Amino acid sequence: MIKYDLRCDQEHTFEVWFRDSTTCDEQLEGGEVLCPQCASPHVQKALMAPSVAKSQASESVQEQQLTLAHQMHLLREMRRHVEANSDHVGADFPEEARRMHYGEAERRNIYGEADLTEAKELIDEGIEIMPLPGPIRDDA
Repeated sequence: MIKYDLRCDQEHTFEVWFRDSTTCDEQLEGGEVLCPQCASPHVQKALMAPSVAKSQASESVQEQQLTLAHQMHLLREMRRHVEANSDHVGADFPEEARRMHYGEAERRNIYGEADLTEAKELIDEGIEIMPLPGPIRDDA
């Protein structure tokens, strides 16, 4: 849905919602949109001010630091959980993931290393993988 400000030939301005911009153009060209004040079919799009998202500048620095600290904590906890509940297979990750996917090895939770090319190949083969954030350092 999209909302347009419209104006008739009598300078009346009003808002109308349309399914999309093409629908708006078609209905305006076909004279299907009437001014609600004077019923004129001579209606066109009016100038509109863009909707601009509020900047995060209004958020205090302290709130931003707390949010970042919380996000870092969640990333650390996610990594700890994966490491505690999975087998580390190191650089053998791509091959081990394939062996499990094709039934050549018992399925289990694993983690390890794969470069971008290897990761893309695994995904192309239909093997579900997910990047894991590296160790999170506080002094970085």
